[in-house]
Amino acid sequence: MAPEARIKVFLKTGATALCAGVVALSSFSLGAEAARRHYRSHHHHPPQLPAAPLRALPYPQLPLPFEIPGAQYLPLAWADVKGWSDDNHLAAYKTFRASCKPINAQTGASEPKALAGSLNEPCRAAKSLELADDAKAKTFFEENFAPLRISRLGEPDGFVTGYYEPVLEGSRTQTDVYNVPVYRRPSNLFVRGYKQDSVSLPNKGPVYRKIGRRKLVPYYDRAEIEDGKIAGRGLEIAWLKDPTDLLFAQIQGSARIKFDDGGSVRLNYDAYNGYPYTAVGRVLIERGIIPKEEMSMQKIREWMAQNPDGAKDLRRQNRSYIFFREVNLSDKEEAVGAQGIPLTAGRSIAVDKALHVYGTPFFIEGELPIESERSKTPFHRLMIAQDTGSAIIGPARADLYFGAGQEAGRVSGRLRHPMHFVMLVPKGLDPSARAARLPVPDPRPSEKIAKLFPQTDPGKGTAKPAAAAPADTKSDTVAIAGPVPLPAPRPAIEADREPQRPVKKRPQRQQ
Repeated sequence: MAPEARIKVFLKTGATALCAGVVALSSFSLGAEAARRHYRSHHHHPPQLPAAPLRALPYPQLPLPFEIPGAQYLPLAWADVKGWSDDNHLAAYKTFRASCKPINAQTGASEPKALAGSLNEPCRAAKSLELADDAKAKTFFEENFAPLRISRLGEPDGFVTGYYEPVLEGSRTQTDVYNVPVYRRPSNLFVRGYKQDSVSLPNKGPVYRKIGRRKLVPYYDRAEIEDGKIAGRGLEIAWLKDPTDLLFAQIQGSARIKFDDGGSVRLNYDAYNGYPYTAVGRVLIERGIIPKEEMSMQKIREWMAQNPDGAKDLRRQNRSYIFFREVNLSDKEEAVGAQGIPLTAGRSIAVDKALHVYGTPFFIEGELPIESERSKTPFHRLMIAQDTGSAIIGPARADLYFGAGQEAGRVSGRLRHPMHFVMLVPKGLDPSARAARLPVPDPRPSEKIAKLFPQTDPGKGTAKPAAAAPADTKSDTVAIAGPVPLPAPRPAIEADREPQRPVKKRPQRQQ
């Protein structure tokens, strides 16, 4: 038989034997497992010990009166609220009372947020109180609310910006001068959980473009819309001169457009295209074009007017795009906020709707450049949450509403400042009530007990053992064991090297 044939037979025989061995081992393992099961079934187990009862915690688990994610808060006394007595409380009361109208009209379950439906009680009290005296308005807030200092976790202050309602020149038809369209919401814009004809869709979350009956794709971004993706569909409400005017109207969320014939139209936020808001001012700061300390809306406008090509690119860095709806308001009325009521200049604020409830009073205190860019005007004012915005995120973050027109725009455009925030919490959710129900710690032991059980400071090593008492006298002390010595380290012993066996060299097999 040839060598190749003998090798093949040997390999085949060895493989067969290996498989047989594996089967045998498997059978042995299965047999052993069966034997163990037989033993367990015929022998009694040792009695199971009862489970140990749950250890009681030293403090009871009392429910929190409310909780705001990512926030820290501190209950205050009214005397500790700086500038509280200097405010116009009657003006704040009138704004709060306006917010109470939709709150009193609410039916059904309250919102799953910090204050939830707790504003119902002070709003019912305000419904029958038409106050005309500042002292009585101040007393109303002090009797129905408790002040609570609030800020983002780990930060001492909150942060405020300002917004306003632009007043712009426009045209009802497209001309050579007025050629920037202001769009209403397209019919193919779709948000899950909302009907396509719902008023004021949310300003956060995904937004889709509906194709046919079922297909959903992301909606067009700002660049695509500016390039004409939705042009010619009859969506134009009006036409403006400058795309920068449209950008700032979208940032503010409302606008007044005046026409040459004396007429006007009022616009409010209605929907957005689903892309997150990017602050164009931040882009200019990051590019080193405008220093952070000099940033303002006026500086942005000036730069965009001097750099038309750069302005186009800057606008498109903010892919978010706002669609408007016409509202039936006269020129004397203020813009309508997200709560559905007209805002009050100097008293209304926009807050994070994911954390706060509309109608919540916030006392905001600090210094702001109200009179000029470099002025530090003391600002201590009770404001009411009546609006929201996609850039307003956090527990102590607010956009202060200053009204309509150029002057309001100049003031609001230079606000980017840290401020103290005090949230007024209805007495029904008093955060200090939970602390009052917590038990006080155990009293300190007496001096005699302290001597019996001396404590060891882990930072200063092991305590010395107490001196032994004389044998002939009675002593109440307890012997303290000295420190247990550590075992001596194991000596390092080198392992003996085994003598290596000489390797026999086999002669190469010749083919």
